[in-house]
Amino acid sequence: MRKRMSILAGALAVGLALTGCSSGGSGGSDPDNPDQVEVFTWWASGSEKAGLDALVEEFNSQYPDIEFINAAVAGGAGSNAKAALASRLESGNPPDTFQAHAGAELSDYIAAEQIQDLSNLYDELGLKDVFPADLIERLTVDGKIYSVPSNIHRANVTWVNTEVLESAGIDPMKAPESIDAWISDLQKVKDSGVDAPLAIGTEWTQMQLLENVLIADLGAEGYAGLWDGSTAWDSDGVKTAVDHYDQLMNFVNQDYAGLDWDAASQIVIDGNAAYNVMGDWAEAAFTQAGQTWGTEYTTWPTPGTDGVFDFLADSFTLPVGAPHEEAATDWLTTISSAEGQKAFNTVKGSIPARTDADPADYGEYQQSAMESFANDTIVSSLAHGAAAPIAWSSDISSAVGKFGSDRDKDALIQALVAAAESALS
Repeated sequence: MRKRMSILAGALAVGLALTGCSSGGSGGSDPDNPDQVEVFTWWASGSEKAGLDALVEEFNSQYPDIEFINAAVAGGAGSNAKAALASRLESGNPPDTFQAHAGAELSDYIAAEQIQDLSNLYDELGLKDVFPADLIERLTVDGKIYSVPSNIHRANVTWVNTEVLESAGIDPMKAPESIDAWISDLQKVKDSGVDAPLAIGTEWTQMQLLENVLIADLGAEGYAGLWDGSTAWDSDGVKTAVDHYDQLMNFVNQDYAGLDWDAASQIVIDGNAAYNVMGDWAEAAFTQAGQTWGTEYTTWPTPGTDGVFDFLADSFTLPVGAPHEEAATDWLTTISSAEGQKAFNTVKGSIPARTDADPADYGEYQQSAMESFANDTIVSSLAHGAAAPIAWSSDISSAVGKFGSDRDKDALIQALVAAAESALS
């Protein structure tokens, strides 16, 4: 497993030069100074950076004597950060704590013995009493818990420009019931004069769109079966999903390969597209643009996925050999606290992991997400590390990126089958 991490680092490494500076202006951390903590994330700009800033402000309030060292690496969904992190871990130079998606993404780090069991911290802080049972189950690996979530995100959300749909004669408050019905509406929007009614961005946003279509066409159980081998990647349901995905790609912006998620969301905010499938970190982008949920924009579960919550969580670990382990534990304490989760999630657009949060502290979209997480069927996100280990999701990402160029459905299915065979063998 350590060899796989080395291969990933070599294939993707972008170098530590991308690493951000500390909040105090110095680069990196001092291992001889116990009163600092180096926190490695991919929250380097926009609404993500705003969420981190709010969390750091709360941390500084709780632990004023500890200097926060910001080791953020830019790149949507953490693609660049994960490569830089792999290099650091392989060289025995871990940060004090690093961001990772809860779920299968952690499996490589666990197998390589690069992160520590945090079960005792959960007991000390009483986190098993305030995190929902479904979340604890998804965080637990062989009876141990290796990360602390700062939030819960939903990945099957369609962001809708209400004016664009109304101009096309479509009721924006009524979601299509299926992918086929959505494709029909996309054609109506295109016929109304919008060249590219569905905004997407770089490879991981395309993979997120595909996972949404897989959930819609396979259902929650069928989609979950993709990750344990009980659903074949060349089944009729997957073939239907790939065909639907191919049709959706006929409605997207041509410059998608060069856009990250925030630029794709901005197309919808500006009224140059009707829809964008994105996680609910986009909520902060819409609100920061001065838009109001239910007025200028609205959201639905992606057509065909109503009643399903496509789950991911940003979480933090305690690496083996962390230079400032005590300060890192203080960081984990802040992010899991009621005050820390409120400070972060009210800005980030996500919902708190804690069940004792007050919904009144959050906006209308977030209140709807809280209700959905409490009541809907939960599945794990592919694009955001919850469903598959890094190597498997990387293989799928490459296949999806290639499909964006050649639009060869048979080749995409063959690549998906090969990726699953490699991962499950």
